[in-house]
Amino acid sequence: MSSAKLSVFVGKKFVCVKIAGRANFASSPDFKTLLDELAQKGFERFTLDLTECVLMDSTFLGVLAGFGLKRNPNGSSDGCGIELLNASARVTELLDNLGAVHLFKMTTGTLQLPDDVKTCTPESVNPSHEQITRTSLEAHQTLMAMSPENLARFKDVAQFLAEDLKSLEKSS
Repeated sequence: MSSAKLSVFVGKKFVCVKIAGRANFASSPDFKTLLDELAQKGFERFTLDLTECVLMDSTFLGVLAGFGLKRNPNGSSDGCGIELLNASARVTELLDNLGAVHLFKMTTGTLQLPDDVKTCTPESVNPSHEQITRTSLEAHQTLMAMSPENLARFKDVAQFLAEDLKSLEKSS
């Protein structure tokens, strides 16, 4: 299954990650690693350009929500430093239904990059089946912790992923 292409533009404290294509479980480990590394390097403002993002599955949404919670433990989009630019109506609706839309500043328009921006090519971690499963499980656990409605939606998925991860860890 094809997954999202990630393009990265960095400035002094600003990062823009352009997500094109299908943002799914296969691209989630790379996305999570990228966001964690950028945050550790001290970047404060994040814009996620979703203009060309056609779909986000629950794993990718869970990774995104987890990053929103880390950056914004109080749960308000005021001052959170994460902007979602041109999210489709479907992605916005999914974030709202999952109880995560409030973690982000939702904007529309043309991407405005600062003058000092450089283009970077993120390296893929070439995730193993175990890494993809672990990322998926963590993403779904994040979503379940956010809202009681999500617990009912994802408990079976999380149980399956936990069992799959346990068997993968035993065989490695």
